[in-house]
Amino acid sequence: MEQFLFPNPKTTDPKQRFAQRTMEIIPGTLTWATLIGMIVLSFALPIWMAVFIILFDIYWIFRTIFITYYSVVAYRRFQAGKKINWWERCQNIVHPVAYEKDLTGRIVSLQDALGEMTVAGDIRKAKQELARLVEYQKDVQRIIKAGYEVWDWRKIVHVVLFPTANEPAEVIDLAIQAVMDSNFPKQQIIILLATEEREPEGQRLEKVNYLQNKFKGVFREFLVTTHEVSDDEMKCKASNATYAAKKLMVYLNENGIEYPRVIFSNFDCDSVCHAQYFAALTYAYITDPKRLQRSYQPLPMYHNNLWDTNAFVRVIVTGSSFWHMFQSTRHQMVTFSSHSEPFDTLVRVNFWPLNMISEDSIIYWKCFAYYHGDYKVRPIYLPVSLDAVLAETYWKTIKNQYKQKRRWAYGIENFPVIMRALWPDKKVKLSKKLSIAFEMLEGHHSWATSAFILAVLGWLPLIFGGAAFNESVLAHNLPFVTRYLMTLAMGGLIISMFLNFFLLPPRPAKYSKKRYIYMFLQWFLAPIIAPTLGAMPAIDSQTRLLFGKYFGEFWVTDKIRKK
Repeated sequence: MEQFLFPNPKTTDPKQRFAQRTMEIIPGTLTWATLIGMIVLSFALPIWMAVFIILFDIYWIFRTIFITYYSVVAYRRFQAGKKINWWERCQNIVHPVAYEKDLTGRIVSLQDALGEMTVAGDIRKAKQELARLVEYQKDVQRIIKAGYEVWDWRKIVHVVLFPTANEPAEVIDLAIQAVMDSNFPKQQIIILLATEEREPEGQRLEKVNYLQNKFKGVFREFLVTTHEVSDDEMKCKASNATYAAKKLMVYLNENGIEYPRVIFSNFDCDSVCHAQYFAALTYAYITDPKRLQRSYQPLPMYHNNLWDTNAFVRVIVTGSSFWHMFQSTRHQMVTFSSHSEPFDTLVRVNFWPLNMISEDSIIYWKCFAYYHGDYKVRPIYLPVSLDAVLAETYWKTIKNQYKQKRRWAYGIENFPVIMRALWPDKKVKLSKKLSIAFEMLEGHHSWATSAFILAVLGWLPLIFGGAAFNESVLAHNLPFVTRYLMTLAMGGLIISMFLNFFLLPPRPAKYSKKRYIYMFLQWFLAPIIAPTLGAMPAIDSQTRLLFGKYFGEFWVTDKIRKK
């Protein structure tokens, strides 16, 4: 297999280094030009700034409506996905023609039974089940008509990677337990625990021995690797994952397991997957003719300890979950946190870069570049539950949340290497390259600036515009127009509040029902949280990249659970 070359962000080639640095300074330059420019223009051209602010508010309303609508669409798909019996579909789709006939018979029987029902609740449930069967029958008919080769689920092997640096065994225990409790055969699942050599040896061995003994004989294999950082690597999750994956190659080769039959799930060590995730993942994989050109993404929900952490963190992580629900409806969805890929594709692209922080998204872009743009993420509408940030004290929790958000925002480091990978590729359309560049820059620019524009900078023309501007009609109407437009935009926040209550995990018995009041009141902190724990970490990351002050290692979020 010809080795796939992906741009090195730390390249020493003068031409490539110039291209890398040029594109590294673009995001931070755009952000600071916006923030400083709005202050300067509020003095120099207050009328034009006031017009810009009104236009920006209108744009923000449409953006809010757009995101809110598709978040609701994703929520409906999410609720529907949890009601599907993926294990049954996974088993029967191997013989699609026979399965289609079986579905037809079940639909007819349910239609006949529906005519005899008298209880309203039973009728409603029967109609919902009938709608699901009819919709799924069409999907099976599409597979038959297209002549897709459906692979046998019994030949699929799942490898679940849990990279760990210093996380306690109790956190990883729950994650592996969730895999054990899934309804997919465990003899087709391999656990790959990727430890770090720099973790104190006694602590590491105690953790490994505990987990191996607890889950002995449950899975096909329980493999453990110990990564030692070499001179050409960063201390990051990506280098650990790559080391573990290469060790896995040896095991697969020795046991005659073909790479295309292996689905590799790169999970955070706190990832608690849904019981049907591997069945749904297997179904998606065996029915897709372009299965090797897909990543598979469950919906991240921070439910493991959501009731335990503070209000600031809850608003941040809930907003993150809504954002990823919205992203799941878009064609250009990108992998995040815990996700799955074909192992064969990972081998082809030579796994994760060894010197980048944002491993969860860069692996998607490596695969995208390898297949010349013919690669996409397929959402799995089932949850994977993660830990929200929680530390020993209230204020340390907020500080750690800032650091985690800054690490997420550092994903803008992908922009230079993605452009260097795609721009010379003549098989990727120019319009596609420009679209990707715009989406990345606009998304991170909006992340860093919008909260400040809405909360602070929008009022500067009234403060610095001078007497002449303040006596104008526009100055008198600006506060009313802005307040009215922002009131309309609050509709999106209200819908998010309702969705949040629908998505909440069960309330722990240690908390009274009064806790729901805090869950409601926390949303009034949004105007404070958006600039401080939203925009500022993004500005921080972009500024570091702007001046070449790179992160030297992956910051690992503390994993703490309240007893």
